[in-house]
Amino acid sequence: MASTRYPTTPAEWSTARRRTVGPFTTHITYRRDDGRTVEWSSRGHRKHASRLSRASWWIAVLFAAGSLCFLIAPIPAFLDLVGPAADGLVFFVGSILFTAAAGLQWLETINAERGPGRRRWRLLTFEPRRIDWWSCGVQLVGTLYFNVTTFQALRVGLDSADYDRLVWRPDAIGSLCFLISGYLAYVEVTGHLLGRPRRTLESAIASVNLLGCLAFGASAVASYVVPSADAELGPALVNTGTALGALCFLIGALLLFPEGTHEARSAARR
Repeated sequence: MASTRYPTTPAEWSTARRRTVGPFTTHITYRRDDGRTVEWSSRGHRKHASRLSRASWWIAVLFAAGSLCFLIAPIPAFLDLVGPAADGLVFFVGSILFTAAAGLQWLETINAERGPGRRRWRLLTFEPRRIDWWSCGVQLVGTLYFNVTTFQALRVGLDSADYDRLVWRPDAIGSLCFLISGYLAYVEVTGHLLGRPRRTLESAIASVNLLGCLAFGASAVASYVVPSADAELGPALVNTGTALGALCFLIGALLLFPEGTHEARSAARR
């Protein structure tokens, strides 16, 4: 689980320009020995230079399927149609799909090529100076908390004294993890802590996913704070926030398909 220098480039390449945010490098312009330049970006490299060549496609499929589950499950008409037990199961299945997608995204990220001779396949790494390492890792942790909260919700009722501890708390932690992950992914493509999104596909994906994280976070807050004040308003806010967040995630997942097939001209292939 040793950390290696990232990214690794040929010795004859020099760095013409480097964009950093705190300790994280998000974009580098390299100058080759023949005078030509190569553009490297953190997201572009992990998406187009990973040893898991089909990972992006499966990540998109799994995130899209999970998002659909979280999109339809909060709809009152769907709940009336299938009943509380089946509705809760849809939430749980959606969380499992999210975890599968996030786990595959983690593997895609940490197995991005380091350079010639570095072909060992990895399950875990320690690379705290990589912003994508943090973003994907924190998101994976968040999905595990969603697994817990959706599973507990299958057996713990709203009127239970343990509801806040067993259901709301892991939901809130998972939502916070998603918010942190979404913000880091946004910073990764904008190159600034509070930067405006560029008119690129990767910026669109990061932006819409961040909006989804905000909606999920609002839903988690509402599920605890609002019901204590207004029993009618609380469920509506929770369901709306969850559905809007899922819709954003669905859009972001669908945008992964063209990103995955786009030729990575800006990625340094080593």
